[in-house]
Amino acid sequence: MASSSLIFLFLLLSFSPLLISSHDDDGDFLRLTDRKLLGLKKEKLGHFKFYWHDIVSGQNPTSVTIVPPTVNSTTAFGLLNMIDNPLTLGPKLSSKLVGRAQGFYASASQSEFALLMVMNFAFIEGKCNGSTITVLGRNPVFNKVREMPVIGGTGVFRFARGYVEARTHWFAPNSRNAIVEYNVYVMHY
Repeated sequence: MASSSLIFLFLLLSFSPLLISSHDDDGDFLRLTDRKLLGLKKEKLGHFKFYWHDIVSGQNPTSVTIVPPTVNSTTAFGLLNMIDNPLTLGPKLSSKLVGRAQGFYASASQSEFALLMVMNFAFIEGKCNGSTITVLGRNPVFNKVREMPVIGGTGVFRFARGYVEARTHWFAPNSRNAIVEYNVYVMHY
C-alpha cells in the first residue's frame, strides 16, 4: 500500500511541470515571429540632414510655453514648451518643407541650460511621407554638437534606432527664435 502511494506521488511530481505549464497561458504571451511575415528585409542605414525652426515670437509661433520656469534661474529650470516646428532642407524658413518636429522640450537642469527633448519628426515628402522618427534625449544647447538617441519610428522607420546630431545654425537672444541643423543617422528596415 505504501509503495503504491509512493509510486503515485512520484508520478504526480513527475508530471506536475507539464500540468502547470499547460494551464499557465498568462505567462506565455510572447511568441517569436518570422520577420518576413512583417515585410522586414535587410536593415539599412539612412542619413538625413534638415533644419529645425523653433519660432517662439511673432504672430504664428511654432513653439509655445506651456509651463513657465518655476524658479528664477539662469537655466529656466522647469520651462516646458510644446512644439510643431517646421523641418526644411535649407536653413531659410522658405526652403522646401520636408516635415514637422512635434512634441515638447523642457529645461531639465539647474546647473546648465540643458533641455529634455521629446519629439517626432513627422515627414511629408517622398518615401518618408507619413513616417516618423522619434527622438528622446538630453540637449545641452550651448554645446557645439549635441547627440540624442533615436528610440523608434513608424512607417518606413518601424524598428528604427540610431542618433541625431544637433548644431545651432542661428539663435536670436531677444526673440529666442532658433534654427538648428539636424543630422539623423537611423537604422531601419
